[in-house]
Amino acid sequence: MTVPPTPPSPLLPPAGEPFRVFVGYDPREHEAYEVCRRSLLRHASIPLDVRPVRQPDLRAAGLYWRAREPTESTDFSFTRFLTPYLAGYRGWALFVDCDFLYLADVAGLLAAAAPPGADAARLAVACVKHEYEPAEATKMDGAIQTVYPRKNWSSMVLYNCAHPKNVAALTPDAVSTQTGAFLHRFAWLDDDEIGEVPFVWNFLVGHNRVDPADPDTRPRAIHYTCGGPWFERYRDCEFADLWIKEAEELRAEKEKLKLLEDMDAKGEGKNKEGN
Repeated sequence: MTVPPTPPSPLLPPAGEPFRVFVGYDPREHEAYEVCRRSLLRHASIPLDVRPVRQPDLRAAGLYWRAREPTESTDFSFTRFLTPYLAGYRGWALFVDCDFLYLADVAGLLAAAAPPGADAARLAVACVKHEYEPAEATKMDGAIQTVYPRKNWSSMVLYNCAHPKNVAALTPDAVSTQTGAFLHRFAWLDDDEIGEVPFVWNFLVGHNRVDPADPDTRPRAIHYTCGGPWFERYRDCEFADLWIKEAEELRAEKEKLKLLEDMDAKGEGKNKEGN
């Protein structure tokens, strides 16, 4: 008896289109963004379109005009909620903070959020539903650590960009004017419109724990939520070695590419001299 092939996750885009990933960008964490992007692409079994969400670009385009508030620890504290708009209110897309390191294929995240055959259309978003209260008063490079309900839910979100409630609520005007409580607590949605994925896809360093006897607790995406090894204060944090290894590999790739470019440039110069 022939077993029929497993249907693809309903969150995947049409054949031939990449899945879109929007990564929060802050110039203070440029290397973190690059490492996050590399880890996403390196583990992916599906085509990805990974884009930075840069606040200055959004302001220049007239899509964001909110004044910076003291509690905003990054440039993407609020711009993250423009993801459905930036995706053209079409299909599904992922937003993720730049302080993530992916250890697994993002296709696994899509499958966890909406298994094959699931009715994904009813969901507006899917995320890890953390119960997280940080102990420290500051994080990163001294940024204020705020505590609020549903903290860290918005740090990695799968958006059903065409969902009517996202289309109505997550406009440039709303993202620039609505309260932080409204946005970060998903107040425009009913609870049953917020899907859930396992915590291992937003594994909070210093909060979540691995059970050696349970492989399902091993992180698929590490979130250095208080700060990662790119900040001196967190150079020796848990899982720092994994991020540092990824960063070193990225630097080696860049150096190799530069060497090849320099060799090509010298070769072109010699050819011109020979002519």
